[in-house]
Amino acid sequence: LCFNIDRIMGKIIWSPKKEHILSSQMWDFMLKVNAKHNTQFKGYDDLYSWSIENPQLFWDDIWKYFGIIHSSPYSQVVDDITSMPGEKWFSSARLNFAENLLQFRDDRPALVFRGEDKLERTLSYKDLFSLVAQTSSALKSAGVISGDRVAGFIPNIPEAVIAMLAAASIGALWSSSSPDFGIKGVLDRFSQIEPKVLFAADGYFYNGKHFDCLKKLNGILEQLPSVEKVVIIPYTNKSPDISSLSNAVLYNEFISRENADTIEFKQLPFDHPLYIMYSSGTTGLPKSIVHSAGGTLIQHMKELCLHTNLTREDTIFYFTTCGWMMWNWLVSSLAVGATVVLYDGSPFYPNSEAMWELTEELGITIFGTSAKFIAACENAGVRPNNRFNLSNLKIILSTGSPLVEENFDYIYRSVKTDVQLSSISGGTDIISCFALGNPTLPVYRGELQCRGLGMAVDSFDENGKSLLNCKGELVCKKAFPSMPVYFWNDSNGEKYHDAYFDVYPGIWSHGDYITVNDHGGVKIFGRSDATLNPGGVRIGTAEIYRIVEGFSEISDSLVVGQDWEGDERVILFVKLEKGISLSKKLTQSISDAIRKNCSPRHVPAKIIETKDIPYTISGKKVEIAVRKIISGADVSNRDALANPESLDFYKNISALKT
Repeated sequence: LCFNIDRIMGKIIWSPKKEHILSSQMWDFMLKVNAKHNTQFKGYDDLYSWSIENPQLFWDDIWKYFGIIHSSPYSQVVDDITSMPGEKWFSSARLNFAENLLQFRDDRPALVFRGEDKLERTLSYKDLFSLVAQTSSALKSAGVISGDRVAGFIPNIPEAVIAMLAAASIGALWSSSSPDFGIKGVLDRFSQIEPKVLFAADGYFYNGKHFDCLKKLNGILEQLPSVEKVVIIPYTNKSPDISSLSNAVLYNEFISRENADTIEFKQLPFDHPLYIMYSSGTTGLPKSIVHSAGGTLIQHMKELCLHTNLTREDTIFYFTTCGWMMWNWLVSSLAVGATVVLYDGSPFYPNSEAMWELTEELGITIFGTSAKFIAACENAGVRPNNRFNLSNLKIILSTGSPLVEENFDYIYRSVKTDVQLSSISGGTDIISCFALGNPTLPVYRGELQCRGLGMAVDSFDENGKSLLNCKGELVCKKAFPSMPVYFWNDSNGEKYHDAYFDVYPGIWSHGDYITVNDHGGVKIFGRSDATLNPGGVRIGTAEIYRIVEGFSEISDSLVVGQDWEGDERVILFVKLEKGISLSKKLTQSISDAIRKNCSPRHVPAKIIETKDIPYTISGKKVEIAVRKIISGADVSNRDALANPESLDFYKNISALKT
């Protein structure tokens, strides 16, 4: 079902100044492509089309433009761009991910850490290199070799970055989990990959409270026999008692025996595994997704420098935990030499203005967050432009869920009028983005600015036909370097194939519902596997959220489909503001607004009040799990949720039986 073009093409709400365009790295890259290949590109559309049509030339130029540090050159950029999965990138090249991120070793700040309790630390690039050298040497002394797994059960503190870089310098694989995961959630992930060394903090802070991790850690280690060494970072307690933990050592003791001041960066193939990431795991055991060092590096450099225009002079922040891929994306900023801000705690502590105050104090130029955070700020009445000096702020990035039109209005009305608001979308599966920002393009209300260079993104109907200005499945028609190299414990590649290539053979199907429009903008309508399908009409959940969450009486909502009498009906759950009840009048107002702004098909068959909306720890609504519960199925894997108890509100709802 295609929408009217006027509803797809939003209005321009920000445009870059000419000098901003001409000084951007995207523009500089385009000029270099023109000079090298005798092309006459005038803007991004030309450059994007060329990058898709000439992937060998494009990725070769990207490698050289960023000066990827390597010890052996590649013999071929890619063997077969249409072979998905199975393509091989940059054959014969040898490099080290950590070496590229640690190429700067001066006194400029590399990491600035801020804790919820106002704890501050700053590490220069020289300091960071020294600590990674010591930690790398200590890991080698502990028996870690290339191919081993090193894991982190750790808050977003500098030691997480240090441990990751140390592991990568050796060629070990890094995998991390946020400490607010439950024991089962951690074991569901780490027991699959069997780490040899585990880094953990003694605890963490959240919303003014201290949470101890040592007891939980004992429960994890009892069922994780692969761990030979546990390295505890004192964070909430200067002298934590670790006597109950077997094979445990405090971090400073772990590295104190090492006097290393240099790092022997293990030179490895481009596709050598670097990270193990995980699917959400709310409907089954999480998939363990393995990403390569080279693919992650070259994709992140392209996105950070060309699409985000990150430079050495920038201070970049993303509100994230170590369990979300945005942490990995953020840390790659070290390869640019920028200052990376790490934050641990609640984004609303001690008040709803905390992150904007942080932005002013640290002079943050690139601010990354989630759509949920932006909506929460608006609901809380936060007006940063009236309270803080945000003159340094150039770009706001948002991901995690679709950023609706009203969120765009809020940013330009209440945060800053002259800021590039870039909604970005990709995911754990590709550790990067399919669609994202662009310093040379305007921002259209409700849209992602463009598809990423080298990413052959399209919208397909169920028959594999390309759609323009129509909703369809997000697909990628050609291979790209940051595709997973494999899934862990998937020797025949069956899980990998079924995850992305089962719908359209040989073409990546991502599971998002999108529209690509005439000017190259992209709109995301939510997960297609949570897509509503009443009467055979496919509806993205984000369309309904945009309307419902505009009601001041509603603090949050969740919409799912329920199988009913041979068809599907739409069920809307609403969490109301304190003191509000779901009256017939409010119910009718919600239905009328959805009918008017969407269509009669979008109108829920039932609107039901709920006490809470379930979210994953990374801030995504858990629609599929709720759909399972209301159909009578059980969701056993709850440790991936930030609020697992909320699922109980969806059991045995009498209103869903009629």
